[in-house]
Amino acid sequence: MNELVPSEFYLGQNYPNPFKEKTTIKYCVAHKSRVKLTVTNSEGVEIEKLVDEEKQPGTYEVEFSAFHSCGSRNPQEGEYFYRIEAGDYSRQKTMIISNNNL
Repeated sequence: MNELVPSEFYLGQNYPNPFKEKTTIKYCVAHKSRVKLTVTNSEGVEIEKLVDEEKQPGTYEVEFSAFHSCGSRNPQEGEYFYRIEAGDYSRQKTMIISNNNL
């Protein structure tokens, strides 16, 4: 967690994107809140709940592993979505899994 306290909630773009195995998602919490960060496939089916807990103000990073979450040696290529909900704040962003050499 970073020492600086963010003044607003924020959901960053995952990096790298596209990715083959793992990607990192950065988010900021402006005040103590219950934070839920989930990943869904293109059909809206939840793949993994990355965060589901009360967080203090700060900046956080979480790693998403396509192999672990999708349960396969070669996760399905395509668009996936990650969404944060914290208090009244909610945002969704797109990430892409690619099995090609990146």
